[in-house]
Amino acid sequence: MLNSEEVISFINHNPVCHLATCEEGQPHVRGLLMYRADKSGLTFHTGDFKSLFRQLRQNPRVEVCFNSGEIQVRIKGHAEFTENQTLKEEIAEARPFMQPWIEQKGWDMLKVFKVTNCEYAIWTMDTNHEPTRFRPL
Repeated sequence: MLNSEEVISFINHNPVCHLATCEEGQPHVRGLLMYRADKSGLTFHTGDFKSLFRQLRQNPRVEVCFNSGEIQVRIKGHAEFTENQTLKEEIAEARPFMQPWIEQKGWDMLKVFKVTNCEYAIWTMDTNHEPTRFRPL
């Protein structure tokens, strides 16, 4: 089974994921491209005009699922927003598709959040019938 460092490496190499939120008792899942992961958590971005932003402000509890086909890693934690301008600029430079949005709506629309207090669970076909067990990341 993967340890914490291996999980961080796995999700950095498989950054396309699905993130689940909950709004008024209704689950919402969407595909996202994680920016990066490290021991402090998983960094993502969204826009202040998106339902994801509203949902995270109302309820910061999330679960994220990363999948390589053979291994699935689920991470649960809490979304915490930051207004760190240096980080916003770093993300925008790495993701040029965001430039028109920033030029049109300004930097304030870019919302960066980190999933913290993370716990992870790993699924494989070999562990398919075992109970899900989350461990601290």
